Amino acid sequence: MNKEKTRIGVLVSGGGTNLQALIDAEAAGIIRSGTIAAVISNNPDAYALKRAQNAGIKTFVIPRATPGDREVFERRLAETLDENGIELIVLAGFMCILSAQFTDARPGRIINVHPSLIPSFCGKGYYGLRVHEEALKRGVKVTGATVHFVNSIPDGGEIIFQKAVGVLPDDTPESLQLRVMREAEWKILPEAAEKVSESIQKEKNA
Repeated sequence: MNKEKTRIGVLVSGGGTNLQALIDAEAAGIIRSGTIAAVISNNPDAYALKRAQNAGIKTFVIPRATPGDREVFERRLAETLDENGIELIVLAGFMCILSAQFTDARPGRIINVHPSLIPSFCGKGYYGLRVHEEALKRGVKVTGATVHFVNSIPDGGEIIFQKAVGVLPDDTPESLQLRVMREAEWKILPEAAEKVSESIQKEKNA
C-alpha cells in the first residue's frame, strides 16, 4: 500500500451502494490519491459490511442503541478512526447525525453525499426516499445530488460538487431515487473523495 495515500474511512448504515461506487472507483483508478482503509457501521446487519469484506477492507461495527448514547458512540468512533489512521471520513448512507463537537474537531475532513441539489430538500429529516417524495410533491423538473463538507448544521457545509438529474413525468420516488444514484451520486461522490484526498495529500507533503 502506498503510505502517501490519504486514508479514507467510510461510514455506512445500510446497503452500501455508494460504498460500492467508491470501491469500484478506487479499483478503476478514479480515486488515486486515497485508499479506503476502513468501513464503519452503526448497524451490524448492514449489507455494506459484506461489500467491504468482499473487497478486503477492514470493517468495524459500533452500535448506537439509543439516542442518548451519542457521546459514547462518538468516542468509540473517534478511537476507531484514529487507530486506523483515517484522514478523510466519507458518510455514505450513514443514518446518524454527528455532533458539532465531532465535526468541529475535523474541519474539511468529513464529506457527505445528499440526494438533492442543496439547498433544496435538505436539512433535518430529509434523507432517503423522503427527499424524492418531497421533490415529486413540489413538482420540480430537475433534481440531483450534492457532495458537501460536513459541519454542525445538517447538510449545511460547503458544497464540493453537484450534478443535476431530470425528473420524468412518470417518476415514482423509487425510480427517481435510483436514477439520482446512478446518474449523480455514484459519479460525484468518488470524484469528491479524490479531490479532497488529493488536497490532504498535498497538505501532508507541503
